Amino acid sequence: MSERQQRTHEDYRRKGFAGRMGFGRSPVLLVVDFINGFTDPATPLGGDFSGQLAVTDRLLKAFRGSHLPVVYTTVVYEPDLRDAGMWIKKVPSLEILVRGSAMVEIDARIPPASGERVVEKKFASAFFGTDLDAYLRGLGVDTVVMTGCTTSGCIRSSAIDTIQSGYHCIVVRDGVGDRAEGTHEANLFDIEAKYGDVLMSGEVLDYLSGLDAVGGLAAEARDDFQRWWDRPTGTGM
Repeated sequence: MSERQQRTHEDYRRKGFAGRMGFGRSPVLLVVDFINGFTDPATPLGGDFSGQLAVTDRLLKAFRGSHLPVVYTTVVYEPDLRDAGMWIKKVPSLEILVRGSAMVEIDARIPPASGERVVEKKFASAFFGTDLDAYLRGLGVDTVVMTGCTTSGCIRSSAIDTIQSGYHCIVVRDGVGDRAEGTHEANLFDIEAKYGDVLMSGEVLDYLSGLDAVGGLAAEARDDFQRWWDRPTGTGM
């Protein structure tokens, strides 16, 4: 952090911003839009997120190892693009994200495991126009740990909706990325100030390790997830 950034950060804290909400008891890993259309630098929407994908892979292993839920998102449009609304006018490059295209598939470096949910969305937030909130409440989730791209777009929007929906919001600093470093850092600063805790992946891994150690909270979360998974078909959420 530069001297100027440090002064700004301290000024925000004096004014009552950048408090800590911390973790809850029942986390989900939300992997936002790590799809080929965004992770292939050769596409008009793409960037090099290889480092962030590696971090996400480590977190996926930890969540799966603790039998904690994982959710992915992708952006998918019908071929006529009518479901893209006004966003397609603002970002015409979104036209590559058409159903059936490889561009909307999750990057092969972090594939979903069997049974893991992939939420299709049309706009920036993982919550807007989707059933994500209902799905997470059905699992008993209270903490959303987020990786993905881009920091200034879908991560920021999803973070805002995470806290607005009543969840602990954790954005993994080394697990999210953007096409430009300045934009990335500015949005992480703003998320930390107002919408979520911006933490390194090591802190998240320590939290996951501590869940079992401080009273079996991970086991409780696993049991909640298993009860939901094993429910009789036709019972709904």
